[in-house]
Amino acid sequence: MEHFAIIQALCRLAIGDGSPPVRQQVERLRDALQKDGNLNQASSLSALLTSAGRTKELAPSRLTRSRAQMPGEQLTRSTALPVDRETAAPLAEIFFPDDIQADAPLFTPTVTNAIQSVIEEWSNTEALSKIGIQPSKTCLIYGAPGTGKTRLALWIAKQLDLPVVLVRLDGLVSSFLGTTARNIGNLFSFVNRYRCLLLLDEFDAIAKHRDDPQEVGEIKRVVNALLQNLDSRKDIGFSIGITNHPKLLDPAVWRRFEVQLEIPRPDFQMRVEIARHFMPPVSAPESHIKLISWFTEGCTGAEIESVVRTYKRASALSSGDRKELIETLKQFATLNAARIDEARRSLLFDNASSLFKVMRDDPDLQFTLGDIGEVAGRDKSSVSRQIGKRAAATR
Repeated sequence: MEHFAIIQALCRLAIGDGSPPVRQQVERLRDALQKDGNLNQASSLSALLTSAGRTKELAPSRLTRSRAQMPGEQLTRSTALPVDRETAAPLAEIFFPDDIQADAPLFTPTVTNAIQSVIEEWSNTEALSKIGIQPSKTCLIYGAPGTGKTRLALWIAKQLDLPVVLVRLDGLVSSFLGTTARNIGNLFSFVNRYRCLLLLDEFDAIAKHRDDPQEVGEIKRVVNALLQNLDSRKDIGFSIGITNHPKLLDPAVWRRFEVQLEIPRPDFQMRVEIARHFMPPVSAPESHIKLISWFTEGCTGAEIESVVRTYKRASALSSGDRKELIETLKQFATLNAARIDEARRSLLFDNASSLFKVMRDDPDLQFTLGDIGEVAGRDKSSVSRQIGKRAAATR
């Protein structure tokens, strides 16, 4: 279909409001394209529909943003924070619901459903209390850096209309003997007084194995103090811990968390959605978005965003003549070698024949010769010749 990139952009905008009639028309267009043999274009619209459906599952419009039933005084912007007595440095930061990004984070359907269940518990506390059950009071979120753990915790608080007391636990550690445990006690006294969500970031900074021979007795006492205070808060408020290093956590720490949510690295379809999410205001062909997603195998959402920024810079600096995508990806791989899967990186810098053949045969990409030409800045006959050379060389 001629000008499909424009039609695709219009469809993306139209289904963003969640209107069932609009979605139905986009589905009709997808089915018509598929019937006419335009499989790649139909697949692109299917991806749009899937992405819109997942976003709607966690969209604030679907959730009734309610004040979670929780005791405590009201936190205000003028509330004095607890401080380290030795340095006078604040022990926490406060984020109010209006300060938190409204967009729902993008995760796989499995993770999305798990998050939804936690929010629904807190949004229906009265129904749970009638059968003698409380919502989950503690949640540990773990995964690789850049997978969106902190953003997710903040977003959950926004849906529950709760201010967040954010504590980076490495900042609680003091060089003065006994001060760290005292800081923890002061911090929990503060959060237990107010109605809030406690967010313990960099949890592994303190919650290490208590039998680690490298740690002195002081840090063991600190871990004990942290566990005791978590226990005391369990009947008062909602606490979320975040860590990039789950293997460092003491087994006793794991037992304190009712919900233990792992945020995995995104799969191919999720990477497509993430790349598409960060692409505006640049309008990129679907083949470009797919290749960026394929190229970022094993990357986190933050790393995919970085690749998209590089693409957008190249587009802005090309003076209307789009720089071919493969060259842009080579540039990123050179400047960020440690972030990119070694096999993907090697293939990118291999000869064009090998790369084109893999792009054509890859089950995720499902590229036509025209798609390969679009990302490589070549015509279909040139791409066909290159693949033919590769086939001849392997005979």
